[in-house]
Amino acid sequence: MRELITSFSCLQAVELAERLAHTAAAVAGTAYAGFVRVDPLRQEACSVHVHAPPGDPLRVRPWLAESGVLKELAASSVTVRLARDVTVGEPGFLATPVPMAARDHTFVWVAGRGFGEGDEHLLSRFATAAGRALEAASGLEAAVRLLRGVRAFRPV
Repeated sequence: MRELITSFSCLQAVELAERLAHTAAAVAGTAYAGFVRVDPLRQEACSVHVHAPPGDPLRVRPWLAESGVLKELAASSVTVRLARDVTVGEPGFLATPVPMAARDHTFVWVAGRGFGEGDEHLLSRFATAAGRALEAASGLEAAVRLLRGVRAFRPV
């Protein structure tokens, strides 16, 4: 049982989110990516992970908090694409829903350049893979909790 618990416990949720965000940025050819979660009532969205280069040269972190893009994602159930406009501090942004049965209303996003339809298609396909990975990780975490319960109540 200990071996099974150890092998299932190897995947850390924070590490997985960072790996997925880093890969999303690479897929989109940019340095910025992350995840946003929207509450079930679709009233608020919050950034749950941001992958950005050191120093955040495009200031995407503050832009996420101040631009109104989180409100737009809260109200949306489809892909959101915002054009890049350096003169007003718009970094270029693309977010697409992550299909997951266990969690509603999660978006994966990339930022830092202008995005087109081809980018939307790639990010959508990546979102499907990310959703499966996140659900699998969640399933492993649940399995570990159950196995620990079994071990705790097992006769000596």
